[in-house]
Amino acid sequence: MLWYGLLVAAVAGERVAELVVARRNERWSTARGARFYGQGHYPAMVALHTALLAGCLCEVWLAGRPFLSALGGPMLAVFATAQALRWWCISTLGPRWNTQVIVVPGLPLVTAGPYRWMRHPNYVAVAAEGVALPLIHTAWVTATLFTLLNAALLTVRIRCENQALTASATPTAA
Repeated sequence: MLWYGLLVAAVAGERVAELVVARRNERWSTARGARFYGQGHYPAMVALHTALLAGCLCEVWLAGRPFLSALGGPMLAVFATAQALRWWCISTLGPRWNTQVIVVPGLPLVTAGPYRWMRHPNYVAVAAEGVALPLIHTAWVTATLFTLLNAALLTVRIRCENQALTASATPTAA
């Protein structure tokens, strides 16, 4: 369990690093006239992602979930792949990446990197991570609850993001 706790702590550290990057990128975007969208769902997203990390540890510890190598090994591979995809998205978007929906009007859609093949690859990474991280140590309740709640949240988030990107591509009357 110690190594799993260290893994979850490393993910928490990664999330803090993402927030630092997001804050820097927010300043970059704001300096270029950015518009903010979907502020209402952002606290729920933060709470859900925090609950994922807490749930992983609590379920393993309180329910005595065992590590099963036949499940944990493949889930660790899925988790690592999701992390690679997440950072590919972040590096592809550069200063336009953020944890919030922030759009600089007039900038073209990004069509490089993973965005060549899908519109929202970061959410694929989030969904994969939300299943894989808990299942590395058989925390199936956490994996199930996160997946269901994340699906509902992503329905709102993706709709908001699509509307924001559409609005930013449409020229505004001066």
